[in-house]
Amino acid sequence: MESKGKYYTWIGALVVLILLGVGAWIYQLSNGLIVTGMRNVVSWGLYITSFMFFVGLSAGGLIVSSSATVFNIPSFKAVAKPAVILSTVCIILAGLFIIIDLGSPQRVLNLILYSQFKSPLMWDVIVITLYLLVSLLYLYYMVRPNPDQKKIGVLSRIALPIAILVHSVTAWIFGLQVSRDSWHSALMAPLFVASALDSGLALLLIALWAVDRFAKFKVDKKLFTSLAGLLAVFVAVDAFFILSEFLTSLYPGEGSVSSAFSLMTSGPLAPYFWGEVVLGFIIPFVILVFAKNREKKGLVLFSSALVIIGVFFKRVWLLLSGFMIPSVAGTPGVTLGQFSESVDSTVIPNIWATQGTYSPTFIEGAIFIGVISLGVLLFTILSCRFLNSDVSRVR
Repeated sequence: MESKGKYYTWIGALVVLILLGVGAWIYQLSNGLIVTGMRNVVSWGLYITSFMFFVGLSAGGLIVSSSATVFNIPSFKAVAKPAVILSTVCIILAGLFIIIDLGSPQRVLNLILYSQFKSPLMWDVIVITLYLLVSLLYLYYMVRPNPDQKKIGVLSRIALPIAILVHSVTAWIFGLQVSRDSWHSALMAPLFVASALDSGLALLLIALWAVDRFAKFKVDKKLFTSLAGLLAVFVAVDAFFILSEFLTSLYPGEGSVSSAFSLMTSGPLAPYFWGEVVLGFIIPFVILVFAKNREKKGLVLFSSALVIIGVFFKRVWLLLSGFMIPSVAGTPGVTLGQFSESVDSTVIPNIWATQGTYSPTFIEGAIFIGVISLGVLLFTILSCRFLNSDVSRVR
C-alpha cells in the first residue's frame, strides 16, 4: 500500500507540472511567440535546442536496442525493451517541441500542402515521422505477451539505420547552411550521431537504474558495468570529433570562422562550451575509464548525468553560435521587430541589431518542464505496465 501511495503521489506531481506546462502553452497560443525570448535575430531557442537534444537521446536508445538483435548481443537483448520504451518516449517529446515552436499547431498542415522536398527541414519531417512509426511498431511487437521474434528482427534491422539517419538529417539542417560559419561543416552529422550515442546510453543507464529500483525488472550488475564501459568509449569518440572540428576550423585562421568560434571559447557561449568539455567529457571519462569505478552505480549514474548535461550544453552553444552573428552584410543589421511612427506617419523599424541575444522566458521554461514531465509520466506508466510483468528478468 505504501508503494502504491508513493506511485500515485509521483504521478500526481507529474500531472501538476504537465498542467502548468499546458497552461503556459495556451498562454503562448493566445499571445503569440512574442511571449518567448525569440526574436527576428535569434529565431530558434529552447524549443529547437530541446528538439535536437531529444532526437539524440531517442536515437541513442534505439541504436542500443536494435544492435542487440542485428549484431546478436545477448546481454543487450536483456535491456532492449526499456531501451525501446525510452527511445519512443524521447522521439514523441522531440516532435512535441517542434509543434510548440511553430507557434500555431495548424501550421503543420503547411508541411503537407506546400512541401519543399529540396529542404533539409522537409527531409527531417519525413525521417522523424518514419522513425516514430518504426519505434511504435518496434515497441508494440516487443511488449506483446508472445513477442514475434521474426518481426522484431526485421524491425531492428530497419530501426538501426533510421536511428542513425534521423540524427544525421537533423544535423544537415545546420551543416548545409553555408552562411552560418559555426554550423557549416561536413562533420556536423558525425558530431550529432556521436553525441546521440553517449547521451542516449547515459540516459538509458539512468533509466535502467530507475526500473531496477522501482519496477520489477532486474538488471544484471555485470551488464550495467559493461554499458558504463561502452559509455566511456562513446564519450571519447564524441570528444575526438569536437577536437577535430575545432582544429580544422581554427588552424587556417580565417577571420569569420575564428570570430564565430571565439564566441564559444571566450565569448558569451563560453560557459556552455567549456561546461560541455569539463562536465560532458573530462570528468565522466576520467571516472569511467577505470574498471573499479564502473562497478559503483553511484559513480556511473553521476557520470551519466554529467554526460547528458554536457550534451545539452553542446546543443545550446551549437544553436546560438549560428545566430550570434547575423548573416547580413553592412549596417544597420537585422531589425528586432520593434516599430514606431515617423513624422510623416510612415511605420518604420526603429531598433536594429548586428548581434543576436537570447534567454528563455518563464513561459518557455514552464512549457519545457511540462513536456519533460509528460515524458517522465509516459516512461513511468509504460515501464510499470510492460516491465513489471516481464518474466525474462536478468539475474
